[in-house]
Amino acid sequence: METVPAAPELTPAARRVLDAASDLFYERGIHAVGVDLVAETAGVTKKTLYARFGSKDALVVAYLQGRDRRWREFLEVFVAASDQAASDRAGTDGPLVVFDAAAAWSDEHSPRGCSAINARAETADLAAPVSREVTRQKVWLLGVLADLCRDAGVADPEGVARMLMLFYEGAIVTVGTAAFGEPFVVAREAARQVLAQAPRA
Repeated sequence: METVPAAPELTPAARRVLDAASDLFYERGIHAVGVDLVAETAGVTKKTLYARFGSKDALVVAYLQGRDRRWREFLEVFVAASDQAASDRAGTDGPLVVFDAAAAWSDEHSPRGCSAINARAETADLAAPVSREVTRQKVWLLGVLADLCRDAGVADPEGVARMLMLFYEGAIVTVGTAAFGEPFVVAREAARQVLAQAPRA
């Protein structure tokens, strides 16, 4: 399963750059935010920004990886802290904990939808570092869902995980578009029905 690269050791200036870039990229979009604005917001020169990150693309990847680490940590803590999730993990509803965690995460951390999806929408080149990073993150989540389906005794964990992934991705896109409220509740129910009907190993 894909793993997130270890968090880099950052100087105080580099940390300010990454923090500023993370806020600006998520709130305004990647193309709308230039390195001049990031440097100004961080209180550094462009020379310092490039010295620490090398390029805007590398800074975008660092931003996406930082959010990915925080989401993975949140999901891990959410699962461990939830009594219901802990009991469900060995039952048929175990994969639904991902939807519960995502709903809780999105309220505070992703009101504009998924940062990875948003970044991919701004990147035309499938081979670009940003596109590869987005794919890595989504492959990881698909693997999480497959593992949870496997733990739940689903006969075709990879196939069912793909269906659940579509519900999950549809929900997080709907968060960003605000087409209707509580999309993860709707997605969770659809996932529950699929799991209830899935053949068992």
